[in-house]
Amino acid sequence: MRVDRTWLGLALLTLPTLLVAVDTTALLLALPRLSADLGATNVQQLWISDGYGFMVAGLVITMGTLGDRIGRRRLLLIGAAAFATLSVVAAFATGPLTLIVVRALLGVAGATLAPSTLALITDMFRDERRRGKAIAIWATCQFTGGALGPVLAGFLLQRFWWGSVFLIAVPAMAMLLFAGPFLLPEFRDDRAGRLDLVSAGLSLVAVLAMVYGVKQLTVEGVSVVPAVVLVAGAAVGAVFVRRQLRLATPLLDLRLFRNRPFTAVIVGLVLAGVAMAGTGLMVTQYLQGVLGFSPFASAVLFAPMGLGVAAGTMTAPMLVRWMRPATAIAGGLAVSALGGLLLAVVGGPYALPLAMTGITVLALGAGPLFALGTGLVLGSVPPERAGSAASMSETGNYLGGSLGFALLGVVAAVVYRGRMGGTSDSLAAALVAAGRLPAGRGAELLAAAREAFTASLHVVGVIAAVLFAGLAVLVLTMRPADGAVPAALPEYEATRP
Repeated sequence: MRVDRTWLGLALLTLPTLLVAVDTTALLLALPRLSADLGATNVQQLWISDGYGFMVAGLVITMGTLGDRIGRRRLLLIGAAAFATLSVVAAFATGPLTLIVVRALLGVAGATLAPSTLALITDMFRDERRRGKAIAIWATCQFTGGALGPVLAGFLLQRFWWGSVFLIAVPAMAMLLFAGPFLLPEFRDDRAGRLDLVSAGLSLVAVLAMVYGVKQLTVEGVSVVPAVVLVAGAAVGAVFVRRQLRLATPLLDLRLFRNRPFTAVIVGLVLAGVAMAGTGLMVTQYLQGVLGFSPFASAVLFAPMGLGVAAGTMTAPMLVRWMRPATAIAGGLAVSALGGLLLAVVGGPYALPLAMTGITVLALGAGPLFALGTGLVLGSVPPERAGSAASMSETGNYLGGSLGFALLGVVAAVVYRGRMGGTSDSLAAALVAAGRLPAGRGAELLAAAREAFTASLHVVGVIAAVLFAGLAVLVLTMRPADGAVPAALPEYEATRP
C-alpha cells in the first residue's frame, strides 16, 4: 500500500506541537519541587514559569516572517535542534538563574515552531479541504498536549526527578531533525527582502512590555511600575504599527486587516483567549480552594477543557460539509456561551459536575474557531506570506491568554473583595488565615471566602458567555458575502507569479 508522504509530514509536524504543549503545562506541576531543590525565590519562580511565554510572545512575529525569508523547514529544524539541546540543559540546571536564562532561550527556540509548522502545512496542503483537516489535526495536538501536560508531569514526578519534565520534548525534536529533511518541503519567499531589524526590535519590546505589564498587574494589583511598562509597550506598539504601514515589505503586513473575515477571526482569537484563560484560572482555583482537591487531582479534573477544544477542532472539518465555515464558527461560539452560563450557576451538591460540564462545553464550542479560523487566516494570504499570517494567529492567542488572566482576574478579585467586605484579598489568603484562627472562627471565614469566590466565578462565567455570544454575532456579521473562506487578498493576487 502506498503511503502519502504529505500526511507523514503532517504527523511529523504534530510531534513537536504536541510535546512542546505538554512541556509548557507540565512545568506548572513541577515548579514547587524544582524551586525547592534549586532554592528559587518567589520572584525567580515567576521568571522560571513566565520567561518561556514572554519570549515566545515577543518573537513569534519575527520568527514567522523570518521563516518566509530564510526557509520554513530550515528555521523549524534550527529551532528544533536548539529546543532539544536547551531542554537537556534545563533538566540538569544547578541553579535558578541558569534555569531562568535557559527558559528564556527555550522561548526563542519555541517561537520558531508554531509559525513554521503552520506555514509548512499551507505549503503541503494547497487544497482547501485537505488543508482545513490538517490544521484541525495540528490544533487538536496542541490542545491535547496542553491538557495532558500536568497529568504526564504528575506521573513523571512520582518516579523521577523534576528535570524529567524538560526531557519530554527531546525525542520528538530528534525525530523531527532526522526525518524532516526527507518528509518536509522547503519554501521561502525570494522576493521578501531583508529582515527589518528595527521592526523586529520594536515588536519584541512592545509585546514583551505589554505582556509583562498585564501579568504583573494581575499579580500585584494596580501599581505604578507595571502600569508604566504597559503604557510604554503600547506606545512602542503604536510606533511599530506606523512603521509597518510605511514599509514596502513590512515585518507584519497590516493590509490583511482590510479583509473583514480575517479581522473577525483575529479579534475572535484574542477575545476567546480572554474568556478561556479567565474561566480556566477561576475553575482551577475553585477546584482547589473551594472543593478541596489537590493540585494533581485538579489538573486531572481540568483536563476536559483542553480535550474539549481538541474535540471541537477535530469535528470542525466535518461541520463544513453541511454548513458554511462562518456558520460553524458562530454556532460553536454560541455553544461556548452556553458553557459560560453553566459556570455562572456552579454551586451546591452538583458543583463539580456543573463546573466540569461548563468548561467542557465552553471549550468544545471554541474548537471550530481555532481550526476553521486559523485556516481562514492562512488562506487569506498567498503561500509565500503564510509564516507572517501564522504569526498573527499565534500572537492573538498569546495576547488573549495574557489579557484573560489580567482582566478577568481583576474582575474576580473585585467581586471577591466586595463580597468579603474588604476583610480578605484572596481565597488563598483566607485559607491561610483560617488555619491560624480558632476552629469556629476559622470555619466561618472559610465558608464566607468560598462563597465569595464562587460568586466571582459566576460573574466571570457571565462575562465569558457575553464575550462568546458577541463573537458569534461578529463572525456572522463580518463573513464573506458567499460565506466561504476567502482566497488571498486582491493586493496579493496581483503580485503572484
